[in-house]
Amino acid sequence: MTERQFEMVAKTLYGLEDVLAEELTALGGQDIETGRRMVSFKGDKALMYKANLHCRTALRILKPVCRFKANSADTVYEEVKKIEWDQYLTPDNTFAVDATIYSETFNHSKFVAYRTKDAIVDYFNEKYEKRPSVRIKGPDVYINIHISHTDCTISIDSSGESLHKRGYRTDQVEAPLNEVLAAGMILKTGWRGESNFVDPMCGSGTLLIEASLIALNIPPGLYRQEYAFEQWPDFDQELFDEIYNDESGERAFEFKCFGSDISPNAIEIARQNVKNAGLSNYIELQTLPFQQYAETPGEGILVMNPPYGERISTDDIIGLYSMIGERLKHVFTGYQAWILSHKEECFDKIGLRASQKIKLMNGQLDCEYRCYELFAGKNKEYKKELGERKPFDKKERPYSKDKKVFTKDKPAFSKDRPTFSKDKHSRPKGKPEHTFPKDKPIKKNTYKKRDHEN
Repeated sequence: MTERQFEMVAKTLYGLEDVLAEELTALGGQDIETGRRMVSFKGDKALMYKANLHCRTALRILKPVCRFKANSADTVYEEVKKIEWDQYLTPDNTFAVDATIYSETFNHSKFVAYRTKDAIVDYFNEKYEKRPSVRIKGPDVYINIHISHTDCTISIDSSGESLHKRGYRTDQVEAPLNEVLAAGMILKTGWRGESNFVDPMCGSGTLLIEASLIALNIPPGLYRQEYAFEQWPDFDQELFDEIYNDESGERAFEFKCFGSDISPNAIEIARQNVKNAGLSNYIELQTLPFQQYAETPGEGILVMNPPYGERISTDDIIGLYSMIGERLKHVFTGYQAWILSHKEECFDKIGLRASQKIKLMNGQLDCEYRCYELFAGKNKEYKKELGERKPFDKKERPYSKDKKVFTKDKPAFSKDRPTFSKDKHSRPKGKPEHTFPKDKPIKKNTYKKRDHEN
């Protein structure tokens, strides 16, 4: 029997919509349409589980249950109360409401969320004389209301905590890079593990870990302790176990990811996060200022997120970017370097012409992600050598003349790949501890580690 298809919406960060659409297409999504910070698609329950587990650039996967127009909070209340909430929760469940508002009519998202909550509570009180409780942190059911002008959409959130919270990061440096943004940056380059990967300002190691997961094609959701859909009345445990334990898509990674940072503390944090992810065999770390780089680890690609002088201050931010440009020109010849930054004057000091410029958002900051082709000799000669083709052409990639080919006779992954628990039930029960409030000490994750390396 064919599983019924339904509409879903995957939320993402600005600038990553096209990458997310490609991910959903690869998973089998139908009727895919991109919007601002979102991609809508259709699929069945299995696809919803896969999207949560496999999508590297999705923040959450929503299942819309009702659409209507409203020009007041009272109208929102009346329309929400009409929904048959019995299908999604019971009076014994807990729930939370999140509101996203882009409207001149509705000025306060919290008030809209409050009226939505009232409607759900009154629905159950009138029908059962018993109501579900509201729980802000870790509810059984997450409900989302999205309002654009007067168009309202009520959705059930299948993810729960944002999908950028992978589960491997138990400690962090100041202003860490969002995991979804990191994965999107790497996917934008076209790199899929065909050469070495270098991050010379690696911080807590997010780019390195996401790069290794991409190279090995390991789903980023394997580390998570739970998903909201596991609390739904129609949750299919057997189907999810089958999807969770499927390793058929994983592949070999015959190069390495190299990371360094000027801060010994950052390297120690990165080393622990890498160990949590079970990727110590694929990532090499060292304390090394970028200005002391004298050679590359071989053919590869460089991706970095240097300080902008906003959240992280440096004594000489302009001097820092001048040094970056100098090291790129003298050490990383033959590389493709991708840099994310915020200020135009910082890019100017690099002193190189960018071959690509992509607008992205890092938190609340408008940023650009620029690509630099670091060739030897004159630009004219380099273009002639490449035949004017793009460096990461899918048919032939110039940085790897003898490109690795994985045949059917070759094992799908190397013997020293990260070993994950076969049984999904080995994930710890209870709520995840990997949250990082600024005013509280960071808790160490207590889930069973999947690092079986020597």
